[in-house]
Amino acid sequence: MICLGIESTAHSFSIGIVTDNGEVLSNETDMYKPKKQGWGIIPMEAAEHHKEIKDELLKQALEKANISMKDVDIISFSQAPGLPHCLYVGLEFAKELAKKYKKPLIGVYHLIAHIEIGKLFTKSNDPIVTFTSGANTQILGFAEGKYRQFGETNDIGIGNAMDKLGRELGIGFPAGPKIEELAKKGSWTELPYTVKGMDLSFSGILSECARKFKNKEKIEDICFSFQETCFAMLTEVTERALAHTGKSEVLLTGGVAANKRLQEMLEIMCKERGAKFFVCPREYCGDCGANIAWTGLLAYKFGQKPLEPEKAEVYPRQRTDEVDVVWMK
Repeated sequence: MICLGIESTAHSFSIGIVTDNGEVLSNETDMYKPKKQGWGIIPMEAAEHHKEIKDELLKQALEKANISMKDVDIISFSQAPGLPHCLYVGLEFAKELAKKYKKPLIGVYHLIAHIEIGKLFTKSNDPIVTFTSGANTQILGFAEGKYRQFGETNDIGIGNAMDKLGRELGIGFPAGPKIEELAKKGSWTELPYTVKGMDLSFSGILSECARKFKNKEKIEDICFSFQETCFAMLTEVTERALAHTGKSEVLLTGGVAANKRLQEMLEIMCKERGAKFFVCPREYCGDCGANIAWTGLLAYKFGQKPLEPEKAEVYPRQRTDEVDVVWMK
C-alpha cells in the first residue's frame, strides 16, 4: 500500500510518498522565504508560494518514487493545526487529487505525524515526546487513546522564539542554525528562567535578550545563554513528565530537534534517569510530506474513516489531545 502525503501547515510545502512497510519513496520539500529580508512568515505570501510550487513538486515526487498516480492507494494531507491560508492550499490540492484519481482521503494531525515518523525510524515504542517546532512546544505522552499534553508553552513556540531573536539580532530567518553556531563562541549572561508548573514561557527571555543586545552585550553570549536557559527549561519539564508517567523513553522531534545542544541536554537527563533517548532523523524533524504520508497510512489501516472531499475541512487551532489515535488503541 502506498500513500501520498501533502504537508502545508506553515512555510514548507512538501509531498512525500511512503509505503506501508515504512519505506520513504520520495520526500520533496520547497520552503517559502519572505520577500523582505529578516521578516518571518507572512501567511498570504506563504500560501501563494505553495500554490505556485504544488504541481511541480508533485511531478518531482512521483518521478523520484518512480511511480504514477495510479500506483497511489491513499492521499493524506495536514489537516491541523497550522496557518489557515497555508492549510487551505494543501486541503484543496488533496481534494483535487482525491476526486480526480478516486483515492481515499485522510486528514492528518500535523504534530502527531512528527511523533509517528520519529517512532518509525527510531523504533521507540511509548515515549514521552519533547515536541519543538516553530509554532508549537509541547511535552506529550500517549494515554487512554490520545496524545496528552503534560506541558506546553504559554506563549510562543521555541522555534518562533528563535526566529524572533534572530530578527532582533539581525541574523535573518530561519534563525535556529545561526543561533546554534553563534552560541558555540559565547559565555553565560543571566536570563529569566520561566517554568510554571509543567508549562513554559519564552517571551520574557526574549525581552531580556533584546535589552542586552541594545546594551551592546555580545551576540554570542546572548545566543549561548538563550539556548542554555530555554533548553534547560525543556529538559526540566520533560523529566517531570517522565517521573509522572513512569515511561522509560524520550523522543525529541520537531524542527528544533536538530539542535545538538538540546539533544545533549536531554540525553544527559535520560542517562541519569535510566531512560532511553531517541532523536527523530534530521531529514524528518521538520515539516515534510513523508510524516503526513506515514501517519495517513497508519490511520487508514487502523480504520480511520476517509473524508468525503466535498466536506473535508482544516482545523487551524485543534489541540493534540482532541485527536483520537486509532492505531495506538
